[in-house]
Parts: sequence; structure tokens; C-alpha cells
Amino acid sequence: MEAPRLAHTMSSPTSPCEEVIKNLSLEAIQLCDRDGNKSQDSGIAEMEELPVPHNIKISNITCDSFKISWDMNSKSKDRITHYFIDLNKKENKNSNKFKHKDVPTKLVAKAVPLPMTVRGHWFLSPRTEYTVAVQTASKQVDGDYVVSEWSEIIEFCTADYSKVHLTQLLEKAEVIAGRMLKLSVFYRNQHKEYFDYIREHHGNAMQPSVKDNSGSHGSPISGKLEGIFFSCNTEFNTGKPPQDSPYGRYRFEVAAEKLFNPNTNLYFGDFYCMYTAYHYVILVIAPVGSPGDEFCKQRLPQLNIKDNKFLTCDEEDGVMVYHHAQDVILEVIYTDPVDLSLGTVAEITGHQLMSLSTANAKKDPSCKTCNISVGR
Repeated sequence: MEAPRLAHTMSSPTSPCEEVIKNLSLEAIQLCDRDGNKSQDSGIAEMEELPVPHNIKISNITCDSFKISWDMNSKSKDRITHYFIDLNKKENKNSNKFKHKDVPTKLVAKAVPLPMTVRGHWFLSPRTEYTVAVQTASKQVDGDYVVSEWSEIIEFCTADYSKVHLTQLLEKAEVIAGRMLKLSVFYRNQHKEYFDYIREHHGNAMQPSVKDNSGSHGSPISGKLEGIFFSCNTEFNTGKPPQDSPYGRYRFEVAAEKLFNPNTNLYFGDFYCMYTAYHYVILVIAPVGSPGDEFCKQRLPQLNIKDNKFLTCDEEDGVMVYHHAQDVILEVIYTDPVDLSLGTVAEITGHQLMSLSTANAKKDPSCKTCNISVGR
């Protein structure tokens, strides 16, 4: 039996699925062959009487699920046994390439009351644009399907990681954080021209800028949170900041208590690696009640500044004492402007190791240490 003629060739499949999953429940939507190669012993017949879905609605979007519903004419509605859903990443030249980018996208589900939940980390990625089209189907006694025409094509974008997902990342990061080492300063490396520009055009104050897209693809701070990046890791043998840096030969150093104290809140932002053995943890320091603090409260897990696995601030004998995790590289984002007069700027003696730069770095989606079981 011939395959149906398909409408909307932009993203609709070019031929039917190879195999239809039997007894499919709402919670177990499965995948068929992306290419839709038809097996020799099955077929799909086209019959105009089945209602064509229209007025498609997408709702309750998360990083790895969404609800879908549509309207249908009542004619032959009682004959519908299954829905065919064609889900595709929207192509664009800047689209991210993931390990699972070639998975099938044809979904087959038993006809259930709408809206229907579509979920699955193996084919949905966070913060990714998709196109979706739907057709109704009626399974025949011989196993063949009668299908409707495809619906219109709808576009939508999945969401960022929620606090629940970030808490899962946080727990994974805590496992490898290692013992705590003392620190006394935060530091930021840049080229000389950067600091000259700050002095001339910003009244000596470094200004927050929007975070780039490095790290986890679903991180809610990427491209949204404004802040200034600082480092705080120290060398094990000296207890001081390393002399090498990928970001420039001039370093601004500021006493830790100037940025991190009981008047600031600390948040966990991300955990990732870049196909390397070492891992990065992004933390956010925000002055209490600041715009950055309000942004983070809604999106990020908050850490106890005195008791966490990454960066602590506590008082001992009237003096503030600071510690950082030894076995992860901490990237600290401070959400307010920082005046250069609070610290010092000097040239470092080490090398500029560009290979260590994390600017727009993509996370390794196959790493079992820093990935969670939702879309990459």
C-alpha cells in the first residue's frame, strides 16, 4: 500500500515510520526511524476522512518536556487510535551540535485525552528551538494505518534548567570538589587595554556584562545574568593565585572580604567540563537585595556562605577566613560594579595559556561526571 502524500515539506517526514511501537502509553512515547523507511510487511493508507489537527498549542514547556494540544473536527474523530508527531530541531547556522543530534524525531503515541505530555531527554535538549507537526491515525486490523494530512508546522523553544535540575548538577559537583584550601584574594586577568578603558570611560569601575554561552546548554545564567568574572583558585604549594592566565597579562587583585562577606549571597550556577579531566564550577556572588540577587533567587540554588563544598566565608577569632575547593576550577561571577581602587592592578610573570580559556566553551555532553539525565 502506498505511503501518504505529506504536506508541509519543510519539516514533515518524507515517508512513514519503519515500525510503530505497540501499546504505547502517554508516559512512554517512543521513536521511529528518522528517515521513515517503510518495512515490507507494513503500510500506511491515506484517507481524507480522518480529522486534520489544527490550532496547535504548546504549553508547560520545560527543558525536556512540553504539553501539546490541538483542535479537530468531530467527523471520524472516534476512529482515531494514534497520533503521529514529527519533532525536529529548527535548523540555523548557529545551532549547537550535540552528541545525540542524529536521533530519530518521529513520535508515535496512542490517542489519549489532550493536552498530551511529550517528554524524553534522549531527544529534547534545553534552550533549543523545535518545529512540530501532527497527524491523526487509525490502526487497522491488519496492522496498517490510515492517516490524516499533516497539521500546520508550529515552532517553540524548550526552557532552561530549573532549580531542580541545577540541584542535581550541584550534588554531582559536590562529589568531586575535594578538600578546602585557604584563599585571601579574588583576581581578574585582562589585557592592559581593558583596564585603561575602564579608567577612561567608566570612572575606574569595572562594569557587569552579560555572561557568555559557556558551560551547560541549559544553564539559566548564560546570555542573561550580568556580572564580572573573577577567579579564586590558589596553587597548592604557595597558597597564592597562579601566575599563568588565558585572559591577559594584567591582573586585578582584591581582598576576598571586599566582594564576599555576610552582606552577600552565594549561588550555584553551573558544573561542566570541556572534554578534559578537570571540571569547572560557576558560582555567583550577589550583594543582598541587588538586582543580581533577585535574578538568582528565582533561578539558582542558594548556598550557605559558611558551609558548602566550594567557597566559604566564616569568622575565626574576629577575622574573616576564606576557603575554596581544591579539585574544581571555580569561576566566580560578581553581579555589581567593582571599583579598581578596591584592589591593585599589576602585570603577571607567567604565561598566557589560551588553551585554558572558557569563553563560549561547550560542555562535553558525554561526560558522566558533570551531566544529568535531562536534555543536554
